[in-house]
Amino acid sequence: MQLSTDCWRAARDGDPVSKAESLATKRAEEAAEAEAWAEQYRMPPLEGSERAVGWAARCRRHLVTAAYTALVAEGELDEHAWEAIEDAVRPVTRAGWWIDNRDADPANLPELLEAANDADRPTENPHF
Repeated sequence: MQLSTDCWRAARDGDPVSKAESLATKRAEEAAEAEAWAEQYRMPPLEGSERAVGWAARCRRHLVTAAYTALVAEGELDEHAWEAIEDAVRPVTRAGWWIDNRDADPANLPELLEAANDADRPTENPHF
């Protein structure tokens, strides 16, 4: 029996509605994790469009936690030096900066933060 093209695509791709629901559930979980992480580490809210802020919050959490692993847990940086990096992370509140650097090597986070400009740090008080 030969399958029609539509049937073949449906069998191959699965139910597009359930894929969309699954992706939405995954994104909601990631957003909740990013929000809890930001609160735990006193990270200020990001600035940008609603969509960009949600994406950037996930990017920030991923990049900063991966940098901690690379630099402290697996690297030679001590906790005191990490606190300085964490303090440098807080003022970078432009959502676009985190999205632009989402694929960066986590070990390069200190250099990326040094290269961030005033537009990436729109607030003067990183602790609100």
